[in-house]
Amino acid sequence: MKKRTAVLLIQLGTPDSPSVSDVRRYLSEFLNDPRVIDLPWLGRTLLVNGIIVPFRAPKSAKVYKELWELGNGVSPLITHTEAVREKLQNRFDKESVEVFYAMRYQNPSMYDVLEEIRKKNFDHIIILPLFPQYASATTGSAFDLAMKLISKWWVIPEVTMVGQFWDNEGYLDSIAEQAKGFDLKAYDHILFSYHGLPERQVDKVYEGSDLCSDQPCELEVNDKNKFCYKATCYATSRAIADKLGLKEEDYTVCFQSRLDKKWLTPFSDKVVEEWGKKGAKKLLVFSPAFVADCLETIIEIGEEYQEIFEELGGEKVQLVPSSNSHNRFIDGLESIVKERL
Repeated sequence: MKKRTAVLLIQLGTPDSPSVSDVRRYLSEFLNDPRVIDLPWLGRTLLVNGIIVPFRAPKSAKVYKELWELGNGVSPLITHTEAVREKLQNRFDKESVEVFYAMRYQNPSMYDVLEEIRKKNFDHIIILPLFPQYASATTGSAFDLAMKLISKWWVIPEVTMVGQFWDNEGYLDSIAEQAKGFDLKAYDHILFSYHGLPERQVDKVYEGSDLCSDQPCELEVNDKNKFCYKATCYATSRAIADKLGLKEEDYTVCFQSRLDKKWLTPFSDKVVEEWGKKGAKKLLVFSPAFVADCLETIIEIGEEYQEIFEELGGEKVQLVPSSNSHNRFIDGLESIVKERL
């Protein structure tokens, strides 16, 4: 009898619609996750439900409405993830390997998709969060929920989890290939912008009194910092830069979407400001933490950073498209799955 494997791709999530109520529901589920805002329950509840969600939901709904309009009435995250699922499925015989996708927050939910997988009685499940660099707030949260749900099953099949894939050649090549649409020499500087994290969250990777700042995270990945988000972001940038023939002085690694000052630095918007003040006219921005273009890339980088740059005399902040459903990215995911079959 042939063994059957389910591959579950997991993305962060998106509201069901850009309405204020749907955005509020999404933000509430997302920000109440203790792996996202790692404060004690009472403090997190008061902060999220009493301050952040009520004030942020109406503002975020306007931004999501603009994103939906750019995506022809659909969340780009859903569109790209479905395309990835379909292309990856085409690489396998569905009778042996069936590919699913779910969102960590909202829909299609991990609850519903894992229940569908359970009913199909697979021999093996490969859980593959689409976050190249491990962080507790993304991959860790997806694993956490998957384990809680699967642990309640009476029959638990073999389960394999893919923690990170920042060094996967297909993933790296897909980003380098996307860059071929631009003349790199025409830009004053290049940014590799990653989603930010609180410093305390990367510090939790280390034991005892060790901190991220005590490690050579900007220079290398070693056995001690291999799960440090900052270290793998820098390593990802070096790998892409090497493929593109960039020198160290050609680019800056930075972090976007911060909530306060105690987040990973340098901040992407501040780097844009600095280059604007230097008189730069054109910046090229990669966003390798996001394998699918979404609010953080299309709106935050493509529009908000553009406005910042223009105010300082700059002309263009050019976003390099994410991997999306690029064939080399699908090659990379196929290799990850085949290694674990």
